[in-house]
Amino acid sequence: MNILETKGVTKRFGGLVAVNDVSLHVEKGEILGLIGPNGAGKTTFQNTVAGLDPPTSGDVFFLGEKVTGFTPQVMCNLGLSRTFQIPRPFPKLTVLENVLVSTIFGNTRKISDPVRHAREKLEFVEFPLGHEVLCETLNTVQLKRLDLARALASSPKLCLLDELASGLSEVELEDIIAIIRKIRDNGVTILMVEHIMQVIMNLCDRLAVISFGNKIAEGPTTEVTRDPKVIEAYLGVDDED
Repeated sequence: MNILETKGVTKRFGGLVAVNDVSLHVEKGEILGLIGPNGAGKTTFQNTVAGLDPPTSGDVFFLGEKVTGFTPQVMCNLGLSRTFQIPRPFPKLTVLENVLVSTIFGNTRKISDPVRHAREKLEFVEFPLGHEVLCETLNTVQLKRLDLARALASSPKLCLLDELASGLSEVELEDIIAIIRKIRDNGVTILMVEHIMQVIMNLCDRLAVISFGNKIAEGPTTEVTRDPKVIEAYLGVDDED
């Protein structure tokens, strides 16, 4: 079963085509990696899916329902959550209060004990500090874990991750790989934008590759990473002259 499908999704900003006629699908229970060079249109594609920046043309289907142009709030209530490349919490609120916002406003069903629910999500992502710490004091790694806890607090069926592993040390990478795998094992499908090959090869069941806004490959991870078109997109081609 496809939990997410896009058909011919295109996003234009004036004369710039950031995403061009991209069709792909995410199967329920898998981790699909969305990869490509910097500026390829990966985050823009996620924005069109999540409702933050609706597509100029084409359609998005979530859980079998056409959701093209739905707002982020509606998409969240349907069961889609996300993290951002640069986390933006409420800086004057505590860690716990930030996750409570998602718990209370991101769930359509009433959570009987919101504080307990929020604390469980922080523990799930192994947040390293106390829950009463102000978010304005957090470093990059701590902010990423908080962002992930907030995404999970809305009880998603599909989670979009945007370069969650960037800026992490080798040990931190191993930790985040384990947490992402645990998220999938708990029933959440994942579509992740990522550059770090260690993460991609360890986690992704399949890959979709975007270059200059165009999808150039989609398939099992080991096959896609050997595709000459993908290698060329990442590394370029030597001039034989």
